[in-house]
Amino acid sequence: MGCFSVVAGVVSLFSLVVSVGGIGANWGTQSSHPLPPSTVVRLLRDNGFQKVKLFDADSATLRALGKTGIEVMVGIPNDMLATIAGSMKAAEKWVSNNVSSPISNDGVNIKYVAVGNEPFLETYNGSFLTTTFPALQNIQSALIKSGLSSQVKVTIPLNADVYQSTTDAPSGGDFRSDIHDLMITIVKFLSDNGGSFTVNIYPFLGLYTDPNFPVDYAFFDSTTARVTDNGNAYYNMFDANLDTLVWALQKNGYGNLPIIVGEIGWPTDGDKNANMDYAQRFNQGFMNHISTGKGTPMRPGLIDAYLFSLIDEDAKSIAPGYFERHWGIFYYDGVPKYMLNLGTTNSGTLVPARNVHYLEKKWCVMSPKANLDDSQVAPSVSYACSLADCTSLGYGTSCGNLDARGNISYAFNNYYQINNQLDSACQFPDHLSIITKTDPSIGSCRFGIMIQPYIGGSEQRTGCLRKKVHLVLFMFLILLTIL
Repeated sequence: MGCFSVVAGVVSLFSLVVSVGGIGANWGTQSSHPLPPSTVVRLLRDNGFQKVKLFDADSATLRALGKTGIEVMVGIPNDMLATIAGSMKAAEKWVSNNVSSPISNDGVNIKYVAVGNEPFLETYNGSFLTTTFPALQNIQSALIKSGLSSQVKVTIPLNADVYQSTTDAPSGGDFRSDIHDLMITIVKFLSDNGGSFTVNIYPFLGLYTDPNFPVDYAFFDSTTARVTDNGNAYYNMFDANLDTLVWALQKNGYGNLPIIVGEIGWPTDGDKNANMDYAQRFNQGFMNHISTGKGTPMRPGLIDAYLFSLIDEDAKSIAPGYFERHWGIFYYDGVPKYMLNLGTTNSGTLVPARNVHYLEKKWCVMSPKANLDDSQVAPSVSYACSLADCTSLGYGTSCGNLDARGNISYAFNNYYQINNQLDSACQFPDHLSIITKTDPSIGSCRFGIMIQPYIGGSEQRTGCLRKKVHLVLFMFLILLTIL
């Protein structure tokens, strides 16, 4: 367990990193019950985060960040790229509303605009290939017109699949052949305008996609070099991956372009390799690694990085995998998941969110009188999971050891909590469910209690959605009764 601890001698080095570059966090909001922005901002400050990366430009979020000094990267979602690419007026309006106004009116320290989010993923089938660069150009022009181009820089957060190595070593790195010319055009534009190359690196995916991937190579505590390249020894995948990008930039004439690690982290649930021990090992190892200030063999110096992510998001798409909803170093309610020393607090541990208000301590579970072979069990569980979050169920997950009744109860409770513990959300057919005040949590399986929803624009929309959900549930129950 020694690799999880942080020796006292590196605390001063952590402080140096924070004072010079700081550690950032990704703040996503795809949650059924997001914490109020003011609570999250307090969480950021209490834990010493000096930078935050957003995936949109929500006005309430930006207001909460005002006058805090926290450096902000605001994001333009992919579904807006076509509009901004096709209209300079749209770009100017976006910059006015989401950059100029927050800076001048609310004192928000905006430093970057992230144009899109991993728009060149191969899974997007080229959907954003023709709109990303024009959108980048128009946002830069709008920043120039607003007089903010020297203060706010443009970037595009890109997945590491935009480059690859032809030799399985960093020195073989170059940009993906199908987008090579486009990448060079973008890199030149970023260089000409003082921007940075932002890349998201996920060693976790190496384990997730390849059962033969060497486990220790994904972390930072190996003493055995897996790759030796031009005299450089690589002990971890992160260094090798980042240096593959450095080689790609260098080969194409832009070896000095600044690099930002936009996302890096490890999930804690939803897959056999997504667990607390691995997440702690990876994130603490990463913090120890960057605290030295050594950088990588090809790019020495401080590494500018944002941990992914701050808080779990139970409404994210699970298309990439069930783990997608469990990247946070904090649970949905701002409670730390594990010991992690960022080198930014006096205690050396994560500080939980303050003044979080929970619903009543009660849960919805399968009735002890209900039979497992009841014909309504399967459709009821399927319905609950389709509208709630059952990603903690399954092989190798935190709730993977539950019995059949436990799985059913977990599904019922998650649906019940997401719907604010409404009585109607625990009225499954044939009296399958009951409300209990005895916590059904077992071992690592946490049966959560939802936090109270707060009033705001996005929350009002969430409330409307819940009303629709209950109308669907009502119709579902009627249909089952008829059948």
